[in-house]
Amino acid sequence: MQRTAFGVILGLWAAGLGAAAQFGKVAVTFPMLGEVYGGAGAALGFAVSLVGFVGILFGVTAGLIVARFGPRRSLIAALGLGALMSAFQATLPALPLFLASRLAEGASHLAIVVAAPTLIAQLSQPRHRGLTLSLWSTFFGVAFAILTWAGLPLVAAWGVGALYAAHAAYMTGMAVLVGWLLPRDVIGPGRRGFSLPGLLAEHIRIYASPWLNAAALGWVFYAGAFVAILTVMPPFLPEGVRAGVIGLMPLAGIATSMTLGVWLLRRVPAVKVAIAGFDLSLLAGIALWAAPSQPWAYIALAAALGLVQGASFAAIPQLNPQPEAQVQANGALAQMGNVGTTCGTPVLVALTGVGGIHGFLLFVLVLFLGGVAVHLLSARARR
Repeated sequence: MQRTAFGVILGLWAAGLGAAAQFGKVAVTFPMLGEVYGGAGAALGFAVSLVGFVGILFGVTAGLIVARFGPRRSLIAALGLGALMSAFQATLPALPLFLASRLAEGASHLAIVVAAPTLIAQLSQPRHRGLTLSLWSTFFGVAFAILTWAGLPLVAAWGVGALYAAHAAYMTGMAVLVGWLLPRDVIGPGRRGFSLPGLLAEHIRIYASPWLNAAALGWVFYAGAFVAILTVMPPFLPEGVRAGVIGLMPLAGIATSMTLGVWLLRRVPAVKVAIAGFDLSLLAGIALWAAPSQPWAYIALAAALGLVQGASFAAIPQLNPQPEAQVQANGALAQMGNVGTTCGTPVLVALTGVGGIHGFLLFVLVLFLGGVAVHLLSARARR
């Protein structure tokens, strides 16, 4: 392509905010949903986790579907489906119907997070991909900040349904915007059909390829660590600073990704930046273990993980120049990200429950050294 389409990329990033809000809108309103669906108990917990389970089961499949129908068509359809599900949820239907809508929303979320970064990579000159894909990597942190600062006041004033209705309107607007910004598919639809043996073979092929699997295998360690630490570790902080630190941690990662991360990605291969991020995260994790009541240790760890955040997305087009391969690698990354977010928190809860802060040390040693190891092994296989 001749030049980087920054305006279109900003629109795709804005669509990503809507995808992140598919997780965040339920996470931030979970206590209120408990009041709406009183007595639901454990069943209500699936309202958050069902979207992630869809990603675990169908991440690679979503990549194949996006490759088959084209990213633009897939993205518009996914945004439209997300808008319909949020509008339905705004009516606060019976819990089984609410949970069913979350399953459909999981499919919508998955298609967005596979199609959008693929399009961003194709709309960026190679020298700008570090910047544009680092921007994409911030979509979760930014969306959660917006939901906390603007969404919760909306809920306080008008109820849970108002936030879900606002999300439906946003997703509708994004579908229209994407259709206007991308009047045709930048990447044409593929011709592959679907069959169960074919899908199984495709999983094997993707995860056996050190080009297609590298970003995904590193991402599972990042996703498992970040979400778990943000969820489990704050009680080790003094209560007076706890809320502030939780709010600053995602912003610290975003700041590092968009400054030092972008600078490094213009000079160093993305995989090496990700390895450096894991190395620094290990040092920061050891510091947090040594000083679990110090806010700076939490901010330093989140900042170090920011290098992994942007570099993981940037590695996909660096390792896979062909658009269809990028779709497949993004599908694998989405799948492994959901594995990490689903498994990381209960593992850290169990370790800290048995060993206190020493369980945290074991957790960061295994995850951050694991992130370094899989990237080194993948690089060796590519050589």
